Amino acid sequence: MRHLRRPFRAIRDPLVLSLLLVAPLGAQVTAAPPPTNQAMFAPLELPAPDMLRRPGGEPGPAYWQQEADYRIDVELIPSEDRVRGRETIHYVNNSPDDLPFVWVQLEQNLFAPDSRGALVNSGSRWRGFFPEGGLQLEGVEVVQGGERYVPQVTVDGTRMRVDLARPLAPAGGDLDLDVSWTFVVPEYGADRMGRYPAERGTVYELAQWYPRMYVYDDVQGWNPLPYLGQGEFYLEYGDFEVAITAPRDQVVVAGGELLNPEEVLTPTQLERYRRAQGSDSTVVILGPDEVGRPGSRPEGQGPLTWRYRLENARDFSWAASSAFIWDAAGWNGVLLQSAYPHEGLGNDEAPGWERSTEYLLHTIPYYSETWFRFPYPSAVNVAGVVGGMEYPGIVFCGVGARGQGLFGVTDHEFGHSWFPMIVGSDERRYAWMDEGFNTFINHYSNLAFYGAGASRTQRTSGAFIAQQMQSPIADQPIMTAPDVLRREGLGFMAYRKPGYGLILLREVVLGPERFDAAFRSYIDEWAYRHPQPADFMRHIDQVSGEDLDWFWRGWFWTSEVLDQAVVAVEETETGTEIRLRNEAGLVMPVLLHLQFEDGSVLDRTLPVEIWMRGDDYTFTLDRKGVAQVFLDPEYMLPDVDRDNNEWKRVVS
Repeated sequence: MRHLRRPFRAIRDPLVLSLLLVAPLGAQVTAAPPPTNQAMFAPLELPAPDMLRRPGGEPGPAYWQQEADYRIDVELIPSEDRVRGRETIHYVNNSPDDLPFVWVQLEQNLFAPDSRGALVNSGSRWRGFFPEGGLQLEGVEVVQGGERYVPQVTVDGTRMRVDLARPLAPAGGDLDLDVSWTFVVPEYGADRMGRYPAERGTVYELAQWYPRMYVYDDVQGWNPLPYLGQGEFYLEYGDFEVAITAPRDQVVVAGGELLNPEEVLTPTQLERYRRAQGSDSTVVILGPDEVGRPGSRPEGQGPLTWRYRLENARDFSWAASSAFIWDAAGWNGVLLQSAYPHEGLGNDEAPGWERSTEYLLHTIPYYSETWFRFPYPSAVNVAGVVGGMEYPGIVFCGVGARGQGLFGVTDHEFGHSWFPMIVGSDERRYAWMDEGFNTFINHYSNLAFYGAGASRTQRTSGAFIAQQMQSPIADQPIMTAPDVLRREGLGFMAYRKPGYGLILLREVVLGPERFDAAFRSYIDEWAYRHPQPADFMRHIDQVSGEDLDWFWRGWFWTSEVLDQAVVAVEETETGTEIRLRNEAGLVMPVLLHLQFEDGSVLDRTLPVEIWMRGDDYTFTLDRKGVAQVFLDPEYMLPDVDRDNNEWKRVVS
């Protein structure tokens, strides 16, 4: 029985093909319906390239993007679980457009009890709404052309429109936006930030914590999509100067360079801190037996101010606690750090956070040497309430993670340093451009660290993907916006399916050499810029030299499945004919494995083009004595029915 096809669906381009028949005038012609697979090979309709975004998928000579630099002074008040801050945003309009207003993100308003996100995601992983939640604005002023004024401000949930006294001029016009604000830190902030009540002090993880600019780009103009929780972020690049004032017993770590270690560390800690910068093994800066004891913090009274700098980044995050154990090592000028409470410590059977820095000593060099150099002065792994979330130079991972689980989440969150921190895609619309790409690079990093014992790679296997593709969670295409994806389908549609798609491109369709060259080139071209899906797809096509419209359409714009089958094997006078069929809507190359009666074997890869004219294909071999035919012997393809992948000669 043929595999039941899902109804063929596409989100963007029509897939109806005309069948052109040449026949004598007046002849009666009965045309058979076109094969189902043929629609996959139609040209993919992408946005037309121009001088901003080129046909080769790279930025054009007219490409521009905005700049947003931040100077922030913030105070942590643990007695109230509150932060209070003031900032100056220096915003530069590099676009060709006059801007009569600017849009600012107020993402803490997600946690107000009546927010849109509270209505959409109540009870979900992205919860955290509470009566005192939300950001309180204490002042907004604009400095434009040397004039300071109080603008008209409209706040709508997580969005703020600031109306300017006169339009911001194009091609270099700039302004300063001064904002002061305060909020209570949520206990659980949508699995992205919050506070963890460790035994020896609360761990504060601060993200989405300061008003920041929305992106204005050449595709959408302003991108003032509300923050609902499930969809992530789209941010401008700039420089950060951040001063964080906290009680003296707090250790403050952040995703930038600590400018004043001598002011916030004891002499012993300062010596260890500097030694760690040049060490290729873990150096303890503040040990488990030192936390909370006299002499573990600098002498004196009153709070301390930790000063951090981070350049050419799209965000800034930090963490603070009086409970932190703190250790570090160095790699090529990058300080690799881990900060965690006692609850994070493991044992011989289940290693815990005491191995976190060791994991960083693999992850940061591995991705740097494979794809693109890690650009930040530090990489900090923080244990707390957040299960796993990424920011430039700092990530938050669950305090209870252990063993391969801790390695996996650490490796995944720091993999995001490349997507979307370096390659600044629009996560709010295209989650797969960061989560899927990251899942892809994680697959190889896990194999490099654990080899065949890498448990995490089980979720990036053909068998697992095939199983998931048949489940109800997989009936939305990858191109579905993340806030629209059903919660139970997000992990597959945004992470595993696109990640495995790239594995297929590398291992089956293009080969490692062509794929790696194209992928590295894509990162180089779009580092610190804002690519769209069409830019990525065009670039892979151009650099690899392959027309992949069939792949992009089938894998990203439909929810079709793959089912390749061996229909029959017949010997002829001159050899053997092997009849194959594509039983479902997806198309892929055929990985053909033949065994002969004399014990010899033959492996052939049949290109995807064999399906261009129909669902059936006959492979002709000028040799007899085929004993067994097997499709995809390494189980690379996500074939949903393995029972029809094999043929054996019946011996009477």
